[in-house]
Amino acid sequence: MDHDAYHHYHAVNLHAQTANASPVQLVLILLDGLLEELARTRAHIAARRFTEKAGSLDKCVDILNGLSSALDTERGGEAVDNLARLYDYCSWRLYRAGSDLDPAMVDEVAGLLRTLRAGWQDVQAQDLRRSTVGAAHV
Repeated sequence: MDHDAYHHYHAVNLHAQTANASPVQLVLILLDGLLEELARTRAHIAARRFTEKAGSLDKCVDILNGLSSALDTERGGEAVDNLARLYDYCSWRLYRAGSDLDPAMVDEVAGLLRTLRAGWQDVQAQDLRRSTVGAAHV
C-alpha cells in the first residue's frame, strides 16, 4: 500500500469535511478521529509495539486537549464543566493505559467517547430539525 497516497487522500478528505462544517460537525469529526486512533492505540498495546503506542497515545491526548480547549467555559455552565472533567478523565485513563499496558482502559475511554458522540449526533439532528422548520416558515 502506498502510505503517502493514503495520507494525502486522508488530508484532502479531512480538509473537505472541515471546510464548511458547523461547530457540532467539527466536534463529531474530532471524535471520529479520536475513536479511530484509540483503536490503533489498543492494537499497539496488545501487540506490545511500544514506540507506536506512545505516538498513538500522544495523538489521542492532543485531540482531547483540542476538544477541551475549544470549550466555552464562560458561557457553557455545568455542561461545559462536565465535558472538561470527562476529557481530563479520558486523558488520565489513557496515560494509565499506556503505563500499565492495559487495553481495557482504552476500551473504557472509547466507550465513554462513543456515548458522548451519540449525544453530539442528537444535537446535530436537533439543529437540522430546527433549520428545516425555520426554512419552511420563510
